[in-house]
Amino acid sequence: MRKARIERKTKETTVKLSINLDGKGDYKINTSIPFLDHMLSLMAKHGHMDIQLDAKGDVEVDYHHLIEDIGIVLGEAIKKALGEKLRIRRYGESLTPMDESLAQIAIDLSGRPFLVYKVKPLREGTLKGIMPIFEDFFRALTNHGGMNLHIILHYGRDPHHIFEAIFKGLGRALRSAVEIHPKIKGVPSTKGTVLFK
Repeated sequence: MRKARIERKTKETTVKLSINLDGKGDYKINTSIPFLDHMLSLMAKHGHMDIQLDAKGDVEVDYHHLIEDIGIVLGEAIKKALGEKLRIRRYGESLTPMDESLAQIAIDLSGRPFLVYKVKPLREGTLKGIMPIFEDFFRALTNHGGMNLHIILHYGRDPHHIFEAIFKGLGRALRSAVEIHPKIKGVPSTKGTVLFK
């Protein structure tokens, strides 16, 4: 089983996260931000990964510190659980609809962090103050997970549906990228490594 546990504590946040990449999609998530709990639960379920997450922070000031730090910890946990990335597919992609929204996700677990984020929701509604921070969440995930991540919203109207498509799609793409492939020997690279130092 490829598992990891990461704890991060600062003056602004405390984040404790456990992940099992070879899980069943079980989750227990409490971030004190209900919408983020919902999105991360979707990611775990559709990614077939088990996640336990307990996070607290200065949300009375702003959601930014907590959401970004959760991205940092999630990225570090995925990276740690993958170890030397032996025999993984490395690449994953998904095209995920959610009612009127359609999101495309592409991942390369190359060790080289790079985020392409093309998401422009039309309105915030009840998600005001949270939506703009999601880009920082994905950047933190990318940088600390050592992945190349492309998130493209093809279209969508309702912000809830837009991010539901994105997080479900992220889970599906990760599931594919971390999967052990029977035909791959060693690491999936002509360089002989997919670790970036």
